[in-house]
Amino acid sequence: MKPHQKLNAWMYSFKLVKTLYEITNTYPPEEKFGLISQMRRAAVSVPANIAEGAARKGKKEFIHFLHIALGSLTELDTLILLSRDLEFISNEKAALLINEMDTIGKLIYGLIKKLEVGFD
Repeated sequence: MKPHQKLNAWMYSFKLVKTLYEITNTYPPEEKFGLISQMRRAAVSVPANIAEGAARKGKKEFIHFLHIALGSLTELDTLILLSRDLEFISNEKAALLINEMDTIGKLIYGLIKKLEVGFD
């Protein structure tokens, strides 16, 4: 197992990607190159940036990639709210996804704080 695969933030975000792919399979076909594509890219970006950051040599670089992952998570939050308002997903599914993303965000913030120790 690679080091990033042991991180809860990576594990949860990887699982979120799979869930999001399943959910977006139910979207209207005309959204394939619009909302579906944008949501999938944002979701995939989260574990991908965690993994890339973990592979870097320094803590500062890792933190930088974790911040990018947080940005993608925030983007995804907006896209899920839009999907809900456009009635592509139910309020319940949107709430479930947002709850999972809140957990992932807390895990990433915790990891950043842990890495920042000693930078002061």
